[in-house]
Amino acid sequence: MARVWDVDSGGSDRRPRLGDLLRRLRPRLRWVAAALLIAAGALTSTFTVSPEEVGVVTRFGRYVRTVESGLHFKLPIGIESVVKLPVERQLKEEFGYRTLRADTRTQYASSDFPDESLMLTGDLSLADVEWIVQYRISDPYKYLFKVRDIPKTFRDMAEATMRQVVGDHTVDEVITLGRKDIELKVADLLQEMCAQYETGIQVEQVVLQNVTPPDPVKPSFNAVNEAEQQKEQLTNKAKAEYNKVVPRAQGEAEKEIQEAMGYALERLNRARGEAARFEALFAEYEKAPEVTRRRIYLETLARVLPMTGDKIIVDEKATGIVPLLQMQMPGSRKER
Repeated sequence: MARVWDVDSGGSDRRPRLGDLLRRLRPRLRWVAAALLIAAGALTSTFTVSPEEVGVVTRFGRYVRTVESGLHFKLPIGIESVVKLPVERQLKEEFGYRTLRADTRTQYASSDFPDESLMLTGDLSLADVEWIVQYRISDPYKYLFKVRDIPKTFRDMAEATMRQVVGDHTVDEVITLGRKDIELKVADLLQEMCAQYETGIQVEQVVLQNVTPPDPVKPSFNAVNEAEQQKEQLTNKAKAEYNKVVPRAQGEAEKEIQEAMGYALERLNRARGEAARFEALFAEYEKAPEVTRRRIYLETLARVLPMTGDKIIVDEKATGIVPLLQMQMPGSRKER
């Protein structure tokens, strides 16, 4: 009986040849596997940390150490892994808007984010608040291991803090007057919350970018603002006119009062001087009445006669006076 070989099914005549081939390649495969393992270990055992970063090394997900910038080594092939954190860089979170590209011409997202920006103020008005939070990673260990999903948690904390502070202020304070106060309060409260939750984040600044009323009420709000600005303008104009007129009137009144007081003081001092002079003269008169009377008479004539002009005085009993003698100037008062 003849023997039939099943060639298609891989008969016994091929099996010895395949086994021999595997036996011949086995030493080479070991060397290839060893080389691949060594290469993988070399490639995965070193890492570089840039100057503004630190590297957090974990072993099977558990924290091991934190390394500074430079070239470092770790256990290869996934035994140890590294998470790099930019601790020297200032990071920021945007609320109410998104920056698509920061360049010479910054591009922003065209869509709005009303879930983040629309807030209720203390006077039960609505305000559309856009702001940013600038922060740094101060503790890499806490940032990675103390809070789950730290980016989302930090955004929720910042939004809750902003809503709390805005709810304590009126819409006018949020939009205009109280912006700086709101920024400082939000930064302080957010930092307290970060420390309480051990987030490893240092809040550096909170900045209100754009605060406006919601779109449906913007026309009415703008009309109210225009009326208030007009009122303020007219009030300032009236105050300026008041400050110009009233001080001048007060100065003139003060001037009149000072002049009156000076005149009164002058008259009083003159009266006192005249009285003192008269008393001194009377005292001398009592000592020598005739001499004093003649002295007073002569002093009076010496004071009066120079004011009478050119006069010729003759005795009324004198005779032979030329009648054509002109005794007075034309147009002057007739003297007797």
